[in-house]
Amino acid sequence: MKKTAAGVLSVLSAVGGAAAGGAVIGKQLSSRLTDTQKMSDKHLALFTMMNQWVKVKQEGKNLSSYFEKNGYKEIAVYGMSFAGETLLGEFKASDVKVKYGIDRNADRIFADVEVVTPDSYLEEVDAIVVTSITFFDEIERMLSEKMDCPIISLEDVLYEV
Repeated sequence: MKKTAAGVLSVLSAVGGAAAGGAVIGKQLSSRLTDTQKMSDKHLALFTMMNQWVKVKQEGKNLSSYFEKNGYKEIAVYGMSFAGETLLGEFKASDVKVKYGIDRNADRIFADVEVVTPDSYLEEVDAIVVTSITFFDEIERMLSEKMDCPIISLEDVLYEV
């Protein structure tokens, strides 16, 4: 009888250990899938925005016309990765001046303008264009506490040009 009880306890311990291990692995897989889905959503949004930008260019339009029409002569660009660099190029042959860029990774970014972190002192500009469209709401909230100018999503500009 003692051997049977010990055997049952041994089996129950093994089953319990397997279940606990399975739960931990399941939680890790679920977390990875969530992170992967977020990155996928971010890249889809970026692709869609850049596709709209191509359409705007194919129609012979420039984004600078939006800023000129709204009286934005000096702007800052938040998000200096691919979209931010491309936006800088849009303004090279226009009257719109990009005064500086803003990026959390400012120390690792090399651009044709000064790039500062969001925590830095931000000089006054006519508007800030946010290229990080998937985080626009958070960025707008944070910047509006520091700045008294319009904070505009690049995505909105692309659909309004």
